[in-house]
Amino acid sequence: MIKAIFWDNDGVLVDTERLYFLATKKILSKEGIHLSKEQYHDLLLVQSKGAFVLAGQKGFSQADIETLRSRRNALYKSYLRKKPLVLNGVVETLELLSPHYTMGIVTTSTREHFDIIHKRAGLLDHFDFVITVDDVEKSKPDPEPYEKAVRRAGVDKEECIAVEDSQRGLTAALGAGVQCIIVPNELTRGGDFKGAYRIANSVKEIPGLIGAVK
Repeated sequence: MIKAIFWDNDGVLVDTERLYFLATKKILSKEGIHLSKEQYHDLLLVQSKGAFVLAGQKGFSQADIETLRSRRNALYKSYLRKKPLVLNGVVETLELLSPHYTMGIVTTSTREHFDIIHKRAGLLDHFDFVITVDDVEKSKPDPEPYEKAVRRAGVDKEECIAVEDSQRGLTAALGAGVQCIIVPNELTRGGDFKGAYRIANSVKEIPGLIGAVK
């Protein structure tokens, strides 16, 4: 029986994965570096290297790359403060599930970005805890974030399920012994999700997949 649900943030609850991609793409394009959705998916969401590897391949110094990264972060934050964020079906799904399960957010987002997002999103009342990249030594695809989530939930790992959108998130959950439902988005659709418990078209399918009270 499932007692705890762990949610990825970017691309599952909020439409920020797309905004992060757009900000990264815009900053790199100003330097003559083209970033496709396929490259972004592979470099960041599969290999966890980050798209600025492309700048390094073009001969940019580490100092130059850090400058580009800072510019990207500034642009991304401006998007977070202005663009619509909450994905379709999320509010209704959380309202249905939160009375019956321990709920946590497990994200590779920084605390700074997370706080900007959720100052506007209005979703945190549905969650018992949050684990950001600043709360762990190793981020996804390492299992540490989900191992920590299991401890915070206070239940057995077999009683937990994760909701993710990417291969690195799936790898992290499975590495911690946590089953995982994948809800792909436009950047992750077509990925290798071998080992996933289920692949859903929308978060609205989650209650039915885990046998939630309807």
